[in-house]
Amino acid sequence: MARPLWFVKLLKKAFRSIKFLAKLSNLPLVNKLFELLLFKEDNIIYLPKDSVIEVNQNVDQPDNYVLPTRVLEYFIEKANYLWIMDFCICRASMKCENYPIDLGCLFLGKGVLDINPSLGHLATKGEALEHIRKCRDAGLVHMIGRNLLDKQWLGVKDGAKLLSICNCCPCCCLWRIAPILHPDLSNKVKKIPGVKVFVNDNCVGCETCTKDICFVDAIKIVNNRAHISDQCRACGRCIEVCPHDAIELVIEDGDYINKAIEQIDKLVNIED
Repeated sequence: MARPLWFVKLLKKAFRSIKFLAKLSNLPLVNKLFELLLFKEDNIIYLPKDSVIEVNQNVDQPDNYVLPTRVLEYFIEKANYLWIMDFCICRASMKCENYPIDLGCLFLGKGVLDINPSLGHLATKGEALEHIRKCRDAGLVHMIGRNLLDKQWLGVKDGAKLLSICNCCPCCCLWRIAPILHPDLSNKVKKIPGVKVFVNDNCVGCETCTKDICFVDAIKIVNNRAHISDQCRACGRCIEVCPHDAIELVIEDGDYINKAIEQIDKLVNIED
């Protein structure tokens, strides 16, 4: 049953307390409850921004790498039902002033038919592709995967028929809670397989990459040099903002796009 608008309004107000709720997830019983109600079977990956992929790298693997947005294009072309939200619930809840509130999530699969029609609209493949282009141009970062939380707040009956594509900003994204969420839950959101972000010798410790750039606070300055922890989800925002070209993304597996597609394809059925 589609969620009524009063429920969505209530959720927006509750969103502002999300960090407090995330801290509660570290209590054993609460952690199990959150897992069951909000995170069970979740598997979500960040996609690096296209702009940080060097498509003509000369390394051992094949060059001319396919860009990460190919993952989104694959599922958009495959889906029989596509839905564009008229707003981003994260940015709307936080009254974001830095990124467009009207660029909401894109949902794929038959599950979208359960969504309250007041929250968005069914879309053509062309409209969906244009939507992710607008999100990309606005500086948003894509996440894709199966997300129980979306099933719950949207009132979708079958989560196995709902694929979420979120378009995230670093200031308001739900997953800003990852550093304080219990690891069993925060690790549901992963970096794309086959890539690595590292700091090169150009780093002067200017701290630009530590100032509200990383979604998961994975960058610290240690001995006047940026250090990236294993919590990095390889979105690439730090690479874009570094004034010294001191952060790089390396593709360790030339087949990384196909492997990401294969991983997500197992999660949901968006054709029936």
